Amino acid sequence: MLILGIETTCDETSAAVVEDGLILRSNIVSTQERLHLRFGGVVPEIACRAHVEAVLPAVDRALEDARIILREIDAIAVATTPGLIGALLIGLTSAKTLAWLLKVPLLAVNHLHAHIFASKLEFGHSLQFPTISLLVSGGHTSLYLSQSETQHLLLGATLDDAVGEAFDKVAKLLGLAYPGGPEIERIAQEGDPTAVPFPRPYLEPGSLDFSFSGLKTAVLYHYQGLQKIKGRLSKKEIADIAASFQEAVVDVLVNKTLLALERHPVKGVVLGGGVACNSRLRNRLAQALENVPVRLYYPPPVLCTDNAAMVAGLGYYEYLEKNLASLEVEAVA
Repeated sequence: MLILGIETTCDETSAAVVEDGLILRSNIVSTQERLHLRFGGVVPEIACRAHVEAVLPAVDRALEDARIILREIDAIAVATTPGLIGALLIGLTSAKTLAWLLKVPLLAVNHLHAHIFASKLEFGHSLQFPTISLLVSGGHTSLYLSQSETQHLLLGATLDDAVGEAFDKVAKLLGLAYPGGPEIERIAQEGDPTAVPFPRPYLEPGSLDFSFSGLKTAVLYHYQGLQKIKGRLSKKEIADIAASFQEAVVDVLVNKTLLALERHPVKGVVLGGGVACNSRLRNRLAQALENVPVRLYYPPPVLCTDNAAMVAGLGYYEYLEKNLASLEVEAVA
């Protein structure tokens, strides 16, 4: 079964063809980083205009790379929630139109659940559910109890800044380039993660929710304090701040994942989302699970960021469960 996936939730326009839920035939991702660079973040109107221009060429390239024609597609899967409402509508309208023209099923996919599924594309049937799934991205920081490819119980989520957003804002404060996550990770390799004792925002005892706004403010106050004393900060001082901030974030993410594991016996831990590319987070989580009888799963970087392959793959499992969408399905921001 060949499913065409479409992903336009934020600032990547993507189309992909996946066979039988797991065989990646093509995955085209058109990024908008250059368009948003001068603003230091995603501008919704600019993102929407770029999606309009890129979505049909992305579909054409996905079909070409998969070496098929449009009429061979058996179903259309599209991310309908969550995301920027204008961006979502562009992908959804494209998917509805194609499904209507081809007279094939339309599959509405949750973007966050698709990020969890990305590891299934990498590991195939060796990824066995249930799992604890940690989703870390620019817009979301969430812990799930994942019972299957399509069934996910939310255990905890961010109360304010998502982890990726916190990375971007701290990077901007430190004068680093956009997007901030990769820049923080890069310069943190030259710093001391114990140099600055930033707080670990665990919230109330036992909470599986996340809050990074206070940590971001602590970085701001420390940075401003050093500026008043020394003026311009050295590269080493910037690196120490970045490393200490990153370590505080990773401590919280790892320890809350371990807390979720204590409460829910599972077969594995899935790490997904754009921040799952962070090597410090991957290494620390792997170390923490060395003496725990569960396996850690995370996708390659190309499947960590927003992509249509994970949407098409999850769409296949939604199809198997007969979770078909009508042409009246709506996008939810």
